[in-house]
Amino acid sequence: MTESKRPDLLEVRDLTVRFSVKRGWLAPRQSVQAVEGVSLDIAPRETVGLVGESGSGKSTTARGILQLVRPFAGAVTFEGQDVTAASPAAMAILRRRAQMIFQDPYGSLNQRLKVDAIIREPLEIHKIGDRRSRQHRVHELLDLVGLPESAAGRYPHEFSGGQRQRIGIARALATEPSLVICDEPVAALDVSIQAQVLQLLDDLQQQHAMAYLFISHDLNVVRRFSHRAAVMYLGRIVEHGPSDTLFSQPRHPYTQALVSAIRIPDPELDRSRQRVVLRGEIPSPTDPPSGCRFHTRCQYAQPLCSSTEPQLTDAGDGVSVACHFWRDLTPSHQDVGADAVSPTVAGR
Repeated sequence: MTESKRPDLLEVRDLTVRFSVKRGWLAPRQSVQAVEGVSLDIAPRETVGLVGESGSGKSTTARGILQLVRPFAGAVTFEGQDVTAASPAAMAILRRRAQMIFQDPYGSLNQRLKVDAIIREPLEIHKIGDRRSRQHRVHELLDLVGLPESAAGRYPHEFSGGQRQRIGIARALATEPSLVICDEPVAALDVSIQAQVLQLLDDLQQQHAMAYLFISHDLNVVRRFSHRAAVMYLGRIVEHGPSDTLFSQPRHPYTQALVSAIRIPDPELDRSRQRVVLRGEIPSPTDPPSGCRFHTRCQYAQPLCSSTEPQLTDAGDGVSVACHFWRDLTPSHQDVGADAVSPTVAGR
């Protein structure tokens, strides 16, 4: 008897987020195409990585999923409910069951509040428990993230960056969410602290059966921490699939360039690798290129690429890729190998 597929916790279909901006007093408003037609699924207990350069739309995708920005089009289904058309009461449930860990542990915490008030705030907003049970929950969460009970009476500026991020994690877990969106949660931390925070997130996932959408520009971290990964470029997903397969055998030229830039601890092997150097800068989302958005920087671009936009197609091994000529490309990188990547996380 074949095992049935687990129902998805989160389903995102053709999510599109656009912003209207004005460049000057007399200039007409322009539409910024921040996210265009993004689709992804996350199953319970699964970690899906979202990678790409700055400005590719990763964080806007996360905010669109949580309805912190209103999507222009598309649908987001969370725990079986379409939240893009949800009532205020249903949105309150979404905000309770889906939480976010932010990149900046310095700016994401209210510096005027003590730690116990910061962690207790989600419980008060969602009217969970009474005063006594909330205080007990605060101490429970501090212990969960490896901070002493005495931390409750201190202010964020009294803690290190890694400790502040632990406070942010405790706050995100206060309402017992089933999905946590981690928006560059270790980017502002030292490498040694990164490993500790990633290990903490991994342990918490095993203990509390949460799913993660893990956003990062660091492919090293995503490969080791995620089960599946999606690569974004200028608002679109250009490749996604199992993390090990995607990073060891990238099909899309953009993914190949990202993977070729991963540094290897062995200097001799690192020098011998052939790198794919991207030319130019990522185009402006106010005026994206026609056809394939990557064609202006792609060494393999053909006339078809500038006129026709490629759709995600099945490339085998669970990988989908949006490239007209991916079958003809020879990967111009050497696989860095999972053992060459740091920081490490157990159980992946």
